[in-house]
Amino acid sequence: MRIRLAGRRAAAAVASIAAVLLSATACAGAGAISGGSSSGTTITVAIVANPQMQDVETLTSSFEHSHPGVHVHYVTLPENEARQKITESVATGSHEFDVVMISNYETPMWARNGWLVDLQPYADRTPGYDPNDFIGPVRASLSSHGDLYSVPFYGESSFLMYRTDVFAAHHLTMPAHPTWTQVAALADKLNDPSHHMAGICLRGVPGWGENLAPLNTVINTFGGRWYDPQWNAQLTSPAVHKAVGFYTDLLRRDGEPGAPTAGFTECGTNMTQGTAAMWYDATSAAGSLEDPTSSKVVGKIGYVPAPVEKTASSGWLYTWSLAIPKTSAHQQAAWQFMSWATSKDYIKLVGEKLGWSRVPPGSRNSTYQIPQYRKAAAAFAEPTLRAISSTDPARSTVEPVPYTGVQFLDIPEFEDLGTRVSQQVTAAIAGQQSVHDALAQSQQYAQTVGRTYQQP
Repeated sequence: MRIRLAGRRAAAAVASIAAVLLSATACAGAGAISGGSSSGTTITVAIVANPQMQDVETLTSSFEHSHPGVHVHYVTLPENEARQKITESVATGSHEFDVVMISNYETPMWARNGWLVDLQPYADRTPGYDPNDFIGPVRASLSSHGDLYSVPFYGESSFLMYRTDVFAAHHLTMPAHPTWTQVAALADKLNDPSHHMAGICLRGVPGWGENLAPLNTVINTFGGRWYDPQWNAQLTSPAVHKAVGFYTDLLRRDGEPGAPTAGFTECGTNMTQGTAAMWYDATSAAGSLEDPTSSKVVGKIGYVPAPVEKTASSGWLYTWSLAIPKTSAHQQAAWQFMSWATSKDYIKLVGEKLGWSRVPPGSRNSTYQIPQYRKAAAAFAEPTLRAISSTDPARSTVEPVPYTGVQFLDIPEFEDLGTRVSQQVTAAIAGQQSVHDALAQSQQYAQTVGRTYQQP
């Protein structure tokens, strides 16, 4: 990751989030590590509404029982809303949250801005917490100068999930390392709207963390990139046009009904309810697919690496993690909660109380040594680890680039830029405009940001 000067972070045409980040820098230094008593403390925790976080809410009574002086109040929001709300709150120095759920996109940048508490001293002095147990690429992505500034609740890459029974019924075989060309051919054969079966489910809903997450991996492996090394925008290049056209055409031809409004949650529902033959998405989804309490396809799913074209691999690296804003007045209590929710004991608690397939994956090496988890996750544990370990955010493209990242760019402007571009892509998926027009507008957005990095 490269340190970027704060004064270069805002671009006039993409100011809605980036300007908030820039203007708030002066507020970043407030607060200090608190070692005081947490007796009678209520902490407010902002989280994303997904199955793993619903589980932590369910089990919070266990934490409050063992920490009688700490009470947890959750603010739970859909992914896009959570990203915006948390960013605005932390960037403006608000005191409303004691713990925030962020990712490896925000963590290094916010650490450099001084907005987050350095968690390394807490982690090192907490008996049994063992921060060295975190999976290497995940821990590195949440660190700044070697110190953790957020701790992983779960980590993920991406892979292709497919219905083995449906493939068998159609006498089809999934390649061990599929290309996107092969996947599209399979989707054509499997798509059967008359029997409520989509050939493939892909995110279509706008959001830099929604449809751009899988789409960026497609752009990368098709040979595309957002910028050349001189920060010249490349979104109208032939490679990007081919990749976005491929993704859009595949969704329109063989994708799920209502694709422009479908994201991770909707595709997960389609897959668990048996209405999609394939799904390319996060490795963390596998636990829900194999959960007998909610899935109709348990034992019927195969897992293969993210499809490629011109690159050796194309899976992303992402982790939902927990951090403490420096403005929190209850930092000790916040850490008590966070260390519980990201501990080895919490992982075992989920397995014992809710089922081993629902254990948060991809965060700790020790998780994969638990016999019960290894049995429950036999179909997807090793594919998940391989996907995470094969991801290299510094070398995700065919041609050289000035940024780091697979499904995102490590620049503050990407939160707004990516959202704007994703909206153009969704309009193309919905048939409201052509891919050519969507990318022409996206190119203008990207050029505005690129120019701020070309200035001396």
